[in-house]
Amino acid sequence: MTISPPASTLLVLLPGMDGTARLFQRFDTALRAQNAIDTQAIAYPAAPLDYTALEAFVRERLPQGRPFVVLAESFSGPLGAALRANPPPGMRALILCCSFVRNPRPMLAPLRHLLDLVPFGAMPGFALRQALLAPCATPQLQDELAAALAQVPPSVLRQRLRAILDTDASRSFARGSLPVLYLCARHDRLVPPANAVQILHLAPGAQLIDIAAPHMLLQAAPAAAADAVAAFLNCLSAPQAVG
Repeated sequence: MTISPPASTLLVLLPGMDGTARLFQRFDTALRAQNAIDTQAIAYPAAPLDYTALEAFVRERLPQGRPFVVLAESFSGPLGAALRANPPPGMRALILCCSFVRNPRPMLAPLRHLLDLVPFGAMPGFALRQALLAPCATPQLQDELAAALAQVPPSVLRQRLRAILDTDASRSFARGSLPVLYLCARHDRLVPPANAVQILHLAPGAQLIDIAAPHMLLQAAPAAAADAVAAFLNCLSAPQAVG
């Protein structure tokens, strides 16, 4: 009996609210070193685009001619939901990391009209560390976060937060049939655990992996995240027995 090797599956990375894709470096290194998985990160334009415009932007840049899996981090969850609802050729599964398919904080929706008053360009480092990195903040992680956010105009961050408050892609997500993996950060202070429960309800059979990490899971726990993703991809590409 011979075993046919699995086809090489590309992992397409959709970034969090910064949209720069710069913060994937640690996770990408862990994937390549430990599991030899190829990745393609898609950075978003530094322009105030809504989810509809970003979906069109992403679809134009997805790989062709080879199988791929989409990993949508945080802000990009609704984009992953749209791709699952109407998957392009070659897409085999969706991974959501500390993410959501509808507004994860619905009680904040009525405050969307106050977003113009939020000083995104002058937010104190302490607040960002507590929200995104605590309890795993290190000087290097803080510097990487600050460098990524420095590339994004406050108007763009404001529009992306507004898009989060307005989004609800749960129905389209539920119509999809592709396998789903949800990476949940045990110490996430931005996306409540209820979002993971909702994903499991909307996508029966979805897998949940809980990792001891803050909201920036891929950055704070890259090795654990890489192992979870590699195991998921290996299941998708399980060898077929021949003869």
